[in-house]
Amino acid sequence: MNRRHLLASALATPALLPGLAAAQAFPNRPITIQISFPAGGATDVQMRSFAEAATRAMGQQVIIENRPGGGGTLPAANMRNARPDGYTLAQFALPAIRLPFMQRMAFNPRTDFTPIIHVTGYLFMVCVRAGSPYQTWADLVADARRRPGEVKIGNTGANGTPHLTLIELAARERIEVLHVPFRGEGDAVPALIGGHIDASGTGSGVLQLIQDGQLRALNVWPRNRSPKLPNVPTLLELGYQDMVVTSPYGIVGPQGMDPEIVRRLHDGFRVALHDPAHLATLERLDMPLEYLDSAAYGRFIQETANYEEARVKRLGLGL
Repeated sequence: MNRRHLLASALATPALLPGLAAAQAFPNRPITIQISFPAGGATDVQMRSFAEAATRAMGQQVIIENRPGGGGTLPAANMRNARPDGYTLAQFALPAIRLPFMQRMAFNPRTDFTPIIHVTGYLFMVCVRAGSPYQTWADLVADARRRPGEVKIGNTGANGTPHLTLIELAARERIEVLHVPFRGEGDAVPALIGGHIDASGTGSGVLQLIQDGQLRALNVWPRNRSPKLPNVPTLLELGYQDMVVTSPYGIVGPQGMDPEIVRRLHDGFRVALHDPAHLATLERLDMPLEYLDSAAYGRFIQETANYEEARVKRLGLGL
């Protein structure tokens, strides 16, 4: 009986070893995180700082790969064909949760990903050129009433959070504006500075341009005023009840990842999240630290999917 048990154990062990060995050796080569927006914007700056800290924490290079387009969903969509080995991951931007309720997509945000860690959210705002006649948000709204469909407002991607928020603001004000989507903040801001659009919904990557006197913020979208922009009112202060918009995001992998690899990624990324250099980047961009572990982030994705599904139906944008 003992010999039979030993033989059975010996025969079974090789079948178990490859997956176990891979998890125990992880990571032994570079890890790539695809992000949803081009170089130059707040996402790119924050995630590259995070990747540098993660490289130090994990002992392997963590590479940021810009994958703009698709309304911020390309990294998530690419996880469908990625190996669930932990070496190809995605920034899970809010549009990747929202857009499947607006159009046919090849993935289900509730079931097709492995949550790893929640990271942060954006400081969003509406900006104009420093020389714009709009001194306040009320000035822009008044001009849009005088010139229906002529005021051009950019955003960081079709059906992204700035786009939908601007649609909702226009609906509440009963104004008609021309929404101009770009591939990200890095594309929208030069168009704004160049005078091709009148205003833009954008993120905190523009803070230095505001401080340098090239842009002016008309409003900000978090619950409280930004310490970097203490004189700029929030949407709540402007009378838009319940409008607090930060578009939080985290990091996910393909469906079916080994739990031990998920744990190792989470633990390394948690160290990187709290790395002093990364915290300084968050502070500079006025982006909050919003850590959630893998289980809590998974629950957050489910709750957010429920909220976004209801929201797009309320705006008449659902399937």
